[in-house]
Amino acid sequence: MEQDNRQAGGEHQRNIWAPWRMEYIDALSGPKGDCFLCRYRDQADQDGKNYVLWRGKAVFAVLNRYPYTGGHTMVAPYGHVAGLGDLDSPTLVEMMRMVRDLPAIMTKALRAEGFNIGINIGRCAGAGLPGHLHIHVVPRWGGDTNFMPVFGDVRVIPQTLDELYRLMLAAGKELNLPAGA
Repeated sequence: MEQDNRQAGGEHQRNIWAPWRMEYIDALSGPKGDCFLCRYRDQADQDGKNYVLWRGKAVFAVLNRYPYTGGHTMVAPYGHVAGLGDLDSPTLVEMMRMVRDLPAIMTKALRAEGFNIGINIGRCAGAGLPGHLHIHVVPRWGGDTNFMPVFGDVRVIPQTLDELYRLMLAAGKELNLPAGA
């Protein structure tokens, strides 16, 4: 929703309202010690509701509820650790295998043409949840950056999380990758 507000001096300020972002702000400033990744880890019976795509022995993959693009997924260890040095070798290897396999799922389910894969360690590096390490896998398409993010700092994501979740689970099964929820 867009609104045109007048500021002092007759200048125009354009606001694009995104009330759904309040859920994100509230989630980040939740109760002390609250970690949504730890909650999702402990709620295996709610994987569909939490958009957990797949669980391994020591790590899991979950759709980002506040994505940069549709299909933006995070891979996290079950352990609440802040940095790569806190992981044992089997967990690190399992994380990397999951990160390796997610692009195949995204290519099949979403026809992704490229990927951004990254880790933000520490709040100053952009980590919204600095205490629980996670790796972002973000599908990309030619021309997916348009005027909205450049001029309005707004992203348009044309598909629901429910639909993305269903498509990615089906693609993982079709590719014979480890089963999700």
